[in-house]
Amino acid sequence: MKYDWRKQEKKLYSPGEMPEEVCVPAQRFLMISGKGNPNHEDFSNRVGALYSLAYSIKMRYKAERKGMGNRDADMEEFAVYPLEGVWDMEEETGADAHVLEDKEHLRYTIMIRQPDCITEEMYEAALAAVKKKKPNPLLDEITWEICEEGRCVQILHTGLFDDEPESFRKMDLFLEEMHLKRRSKTHREIYLKDMSRTAPKKMKTILRYTV
Repeated sequence: MKYDWRKQEKKLYSPGEMPEEVCVPAQRFLMISGKGNPNHEDFSNRVGALYSLAYSIKMRYKAERKGMGNRDADMEEFAVYPLEGVWDMEEETGADAHVLEDKEHLRYTIMIRQPDCITEEMYEAALAAVKKKKPNPLLDEITWEICEEGRCVQILHTGLFDDEPESFRKMDLFLEEMHLKRRSKTHREIYLKDMSRTAPKKMKTILRYTV
């Protein structure tokens, strides 16, 4: 059986284009942090380092389960989860991260979720293997973290990243109507399509506040 987050976790990954509440449980992530404009090469290099490790974990898991004859596995393989990012602004700006006029002051932590069957020990083994096969100094910056967002408000944004403020306005109005407050100035973005292979106008991005 192949576990596919698109089909089996629709509540988390299939919001509509109007804001809605969702409860996000504890999740395991591969994470790497950075700062500055996401259009710069440093950001894409960090994305590449994350994906190289995520796919190594996926392939090692699949090979191990095949060797076991799948007798002790809940699933034979899984689809790699989408890239996510938690966005903030440098402290001296005093602004919310979704104020996008000056992207040079952005701070971010990008991440790829791991299924519950993947342990920290599996992550460490895969990391050591990737470092040996494809050395990359950015691999040393990747961490294994557990994050629990809890109560959130989210919306699906379709189109250009620079047009996200319109979706954020919908979210802010929803918070006001529901008497909810954001827990921080950061927000999460989940990229449902590959940024390198998708026309900007066809991008689909989940925007999420913790409340």
